Amino acid sequence: MSGKFDSVPVEEDTKIIFSQQMMFGEYDILYQQWFWDGTYGESIIFLSEDISTISAEELETMIKSSPIVKSDSGITMSRLKAGYTFVSFNFESG
Repeated sequence: MSGKFDSVPVEEDTKIIFSQQMMFGEYDILYQQWFWDGTYGESIIFLSEDISTISAEELETMIKSSPIVKSDSGITMSRLKAGYTFVSFNFESG
């Protein structure tokens, strides 16, 4: 897994509170907790090519079934040109 997430982009005004490479089922991920524009949130970041055969709906279902995601949490997903897919959740105003 080493090096796989070295190029994950971080928006200039986003503060990463915690970042850890780990496994999510069979997938290598980068898990992050962050603060941006008055909002705390969490993201699971995949290398897009690792999940290229999974639809957005399947990915969302997989993430929502995880105990890390609060039952009332909204989820956003974005596939970046940089080759990463961000799934963000557990948003809280701070």
